[in-house]
Amino acid sequence: MTEIESAEKTPRRPSPSPSPGSATATERPAPMARLVGVDLARALAVFGMFAVHVGPAPTPGGGVGDWFLELASGRASALFATLAGFSLMLIAGRFEPKSGLAGRQAKARIVIRAVILLVVGSALAMTNFGGAGILNFYALYFLLALPLLRLRARTLAITAVTLAVVTPQVAYVIRALLTESIVHSIDSYDPIARISGVGVLDLLLTGLYPAITWMTFVVTGMTLGRLDLSSRAVQRRLAVVGPALIAFGYGVSWLVLRLTGGAQKLMAGMPAMKDPGAMKDPGMASGSFDAPVGGGLWGPDAWGLLAAEPHSGSTFDLIGSLGIAITVLLCLTVALDRLSWLRRSATPIIAVGTMSLTLYVGHILVILALPGEAATPPQSASAALLLCFIVGATVFAAVWSRFFRRGPLEYLLNGATRLARSVR
Repeated sequence: MTEIESAEKTPRRPSPSPSPGSATATERPAPMARLVGVDLARALAVFGMFAVHVGPAPTPGGGVGDWFLELASGRASALFATLAGFSLMLIAGRFEPKSGLAGRQAKARIVIRAVILLVVGSALAMTNFGGAGILNFYALYFLLALPLLRLRARTLAITAVTLAVVTPQVAYVIRALLTESIVHSIDSYDPIARISGVGVLDLLLTGLYPAITWMTFVVTGMTLGRLDLSSRAVQRRLAVVGPALIAFGYGVSWLVLRLTGGAQKLMAGMPAMKDPGAMKDPGMASGSFDAPVGGGLWGPDAWGLLAAEPHSGSTFDLIGSLGIAITVLLCLTVALDRLSWLRRSATPIIAVGTMSLTLYVGHILVILALPGEAATPPQSASAALLLCFIVGATVFAAVWSRFFRRGPLEYLLNGATRLARSVR
């Protein structure tokens, strides 16, 4: 990605010369639409994060606009995490994992990125935005992905399925064993928690994007990164897998909760469903122990393991969100490949995806700068504010990309990773 995680510039020609961290010359050439499709998907994820942070709360039973706002909740960040995994393969080697010196340097670049993202994410966590930022979580995802970089697509896919099935239940059991005193004791010895308020325990288990379950998205993205997305056979398989995951994740959850009576129990214990504005309550997105996400909206209620709501962290939520991420990436890749006019008209939006780190950090700083606002989300959250963020980001990205190859923060991140060249 040229995005939040990897700052690799997506090639704009069908056969670009290899650049540091991109596919090597020994790999198959990457058609432009394949990676530009990733950029476009990343841009949509950025806009989805904008919608969650500054858009109005969706009204149950509302129109198309409310449906899109509801779709963005949880799924935009899941798409982001999936694309993060894809980005790792751009660094580690798309179709063939890098080995030897190249492999060691690729791992060093990932570690450097992780360290920088942890610093930036922790700095943002020290503001009123709190634990709602995702960058420090990405840092941990990158480090946990290091042992998986050389795995083939099939092995990665099996790993992702295993994580989706197993980790929500494991997370639930561990959280059930935790008490507030234990959490405070762990945090008291955690320098990251003491500095930023979002420590290792939050990043692993109790934060808004806990690695224990969210590594499912990252590993799935790594799987997609190892696939030839320009292959018609791969496209046909993904065209089946994506919608099937959506149907299973949301359909089976919906059916089981209603057959067992779990839906009524969850509704009774979830005030946010009665008051949509509560979903925009900063406290619910703080990543604090009082709102452990991953069992998240449901607290300690075991019925949440059958739910597929955003950030519930259940197997059904993971599977459904993965289906959406896969389907979005596939549709955009195919559309850009077959519709040249779409690729031309979408150029400004694609530019957003090439500098998502800059725009992600920038939109948080703008939120924090709004006068008299609660940061997560701002008190003035509205469709008009969301439109301003989307238009502003698109215009900035379009103008900047005409003069520079990377976004401002992407340049800094890419420069820092040059230290990896000293690895021998």
